[in-house]
Amino acid sequence: MKGREAWGHSPSDVDEVLKTEVGLFGVGDRPDVVTVYRQHADFVWRTLQRMGVEEANLDDVSQEVFVVVHRKLLTFDGTSRMTTWLYGICLRVASSWRKRAWRKREQMMAAPPEPCSHEACFGEEYMQRQEAQRLLRDVLDRMDIDKRAVFVMYEVEELSTMEIASVLGVPMGTVHSRLHAARKQFELVLSRLQKDKKRGGGA
Repeated sequence: MKGREAWGHSPSDVDEVLKTEVGLFGVGDRPDVVTVYRQHADFVWRTLQRMGVEEANLDDVSQEVFVVVHRKLLTFDGTSRMTTWLYGICLRVASSWRKRAWRKREQMMAAPPEPCSHEACFGEEYMQRQEAQRLLRDVLDRMDIDKRAVFVMYEVEELSTMEIASVLGVPMGTVHSRLHAARKQFELVLSRLQKDKKRGGGA
């Protein structure tokens, strides 16, 4: 279960959630904020996860994002996609969270995966998919935050280099150089992890 469903809120509860968790008062006067939450809560959750926020902390960090959305929504001028604008907020909030976690030397435990009762969940295809997802998370966790951000935005979220430049506030040339470096780092880390796994399996 991901996104707003993981918070235990149904769409009909969104107004109350925004009042109590995001700090929005007079929801009827600000329907755009409610719409952003309803349409993009899952996107925010997924983006933060790909930025390295552990699942055990996603609720709190997601709420931080929507606090910023509430404060900054009037600055959104519609010249970019809403998801592009949200991605920039997620990136800054996730980066801040990682720095705080590092300073406090927190030992964060990821939430255990949900139990699967369906027989297909124990099939070879399911296991291969789960292994591929774990490997991707492991690789991304070992990448520099700047390279990781560009890599995920381009390769996973399929943003254009122009959109990425807008999100990061950097020249197009910087985006291209970071993307090139990110791909090299991704391949290097992936190769190392695969070698480590092979050695471990052969032990």
